[in-house]
Amino acid sequence: MIPRVASPVDIITVGVLSDTHGHLYPEVMRALEGVDHIVHAGDVGSPQVVAALRAIAPLTAVRGNCDCDTWAQELPTYAEIELEGVRMLVGHIESQLRPRVEAAARDGDMGGYAVVITGHSHLAAMETRESTLYLNPGSAGPRRFSRPRTIARLTIRPSQTEGAAGLPRPDGSAGRARVDAEIVIVDG
Repeated sequence: MIPRVASPVDIITVGVLSDTHGHLYPEVMRALEGVDHIVHAGDVGSPQVVAALRAIAPLTAVRGNCDCDTWAQELPTYAEIELEGVRMLVGHIESQLRPRVEAAARDGDMGGYAVVITGHSHLAAMETRESTLYLNPGSAGPRRFSRPRTIARLTIRPSQTEGAAGLPRPDGSAGRARVDAEIVIVDG
């Protein structure tokens, strides 16, 4: 069963980061202020990063290929979450998630995933493939490859049961939540 995270607000903001490698910079912390949920897509690097993120907002974190110490064994290799009806799959390396994504789409498992979040490459990227948003927030940790430090933000607007002018939709459907994503450069 996928854990559902409820929120009393209509719009949910999710801070998404990856590849902190044990470093949580002040500008990254500032960029995450006010989010309703945080997703860390692996290579966390230390239990202190986990604790600091949990102090900001509820956290979903997965283990990356560099998270080899004993403390990291508590982190799953992938996670499925649902926020306001939006199903997300989180893992560190995209190719390792592909069989799960394909099985969910093939089996009609609740319409597959709306968002697939990964890290590993240290390269921020957003791409929609077959109505699924693939999001890599880049690296929020030490700068590498002359790339800026980045995170991503997801904004989830729940589906509405009403159509224009507040009237019920003719087909009675609730519609699909709207998900907007942006890459945020957080270099100081």
